[in-house]
Amino acid sequence: QVQVVQSGGGSVEPGSSLRLSCVASGSVEAITSMAWYRRPPGQEREYVGMITASGITDYAPFVRGRFIISENGPKYTINLQMNDLNSEDTAVYYCSARLPGPEYWGQGTQVTVSS
Repeated sequence: QVQVVQSGGGSVEPGSSLRLSCVASGSVEAITSMAWYRRPPGQEREYVGMITASGITDYAPFVRGRFIISENGPKYTINLQMNDLNSEDTAVYYCSARLPGPEYWGQGTQVTVSS
């Protein structure tokens, strides 16, 4: 079993930056990667990006260099640094820990971008 806990989020104005954090605990040695997803209002969940256990990152095309996923000190603690936010980034953001087979999810964090 793996537990995933998120922190961060909130309401910001367009053009602002925000950072989300995610910590995995439990059977972390089995984790192959950790990923971020988001669910905009009224839409399906979509992939944002991921970081592998070896530190390789991948991003969805809409990120366009604005978001950075990084490890934050202890392994299996990651950040999602979001810059130049716009209204289309408004969503509930989810962190996941991927294992061979199951995927474990965080509780979700609301990010609202509005003026």
